[in-house]
Amino acid sequence: MSGHSPTFYILLSVATSVVTMALKFGAYFLTGSVGLLSDALESFVNLAAALIALVTLTYAHSEEDEDHNFGHQKAEFFSSGIEGALIFVAAGAIIWSAAPRLMDPRPLEQVGLGLVLSVLAAGANLLCGWFLLKGAREHRSITLEADAHHLLTDVWTTAGVIAAVAVVHFTGWLVLDPLIAIAVALQILWTGWSLIRRSFDGLMDRAIPAEERARVVAILEQVKARGGDYHRLRTRASGMKSFIDVHILVPGSMSVHDGHDLAHRLESEIEAALPHAEVLTHLEPLEDPRSWEGAGKPPAGGP
Repeated sequence: MSGHSPTFYILLSVATSVVTMALKFGAYFLTGSVGLLSDALESFVNLAAALIALVTLTYAHSEEDEDHNFGHQKAEFFSSGIEGALIFVAAGAIIWSAAPRLMDPRPLEQVGLGLVLSVLAAGANLLCGWFLLKGAREHRSITLEADAHHLLTDVWTTAGVIAAVAVVHFTGWLVLDPLIAIAVALQILWTGWSLIRRSFDGLMDRAIPAEERARVVAILEQVKARGGDYHRLRTRASGMKSFIDVHILVPGSMSVHDGHDLAHRLESEIEAALPHAEVLTHLEPLEDPRSWEGAGKPPAGGP
């Protein structure tokens, strides 16, 4: 752990977005390139998304309360969904600005200085995006991950725009400038759609990744060595936390004390393997047919 809180990472993103937005709009005003304007408009979305993420993370990390017994982690999915929607707005604005230039291309001015400003902006986004991605892994935060990928995508967008503006300057193919702007808009639309889809999956209680589920199953298989079984394993991811619910079936001859110890040990091992998980076990007698309701199979040696 680096000791940095999620809020620290978002504040860094806000500061970076302000700096890059100023650099990119400066590059646009110097050159008049709608390609660079498209890049500047995307940085405006970065700033708006970072501010929304700041509010969302503060709420998502607040303690459980009487009305939200499982915490507020799902608020992070709203943040990434809003960021995706903002990207759609930015893409529409880019296309709206670029379309008239297809019919009336204009020469670019002060290209050298404009490109220098764009390169500086790309470098700032690259460093901040890498740092945010590190924070996203550390805190299992979809909000930080969304912001990081957005910044890193912006780096590639800027690189493409810089290359296009350079080609326009040296070849005189003025129509290439609005074409590149429209290509940028279409590219970021895909990023926006990806964020919205992931937000939807999170709000719909999508199961934990297959790799994590396999680790849970490997631990639960120990029950069978004690003459028991398990079923109705259900999982869901909610922001930085995961929730795991499973029914543990033990022989009726096992004491309540031993059964409780077994369930407690399983919960502890799962939470050690997945530190972000919260585990709930339900203990049931193996021989009782009612214990197998919804399991899809009768008890061993049953009717």
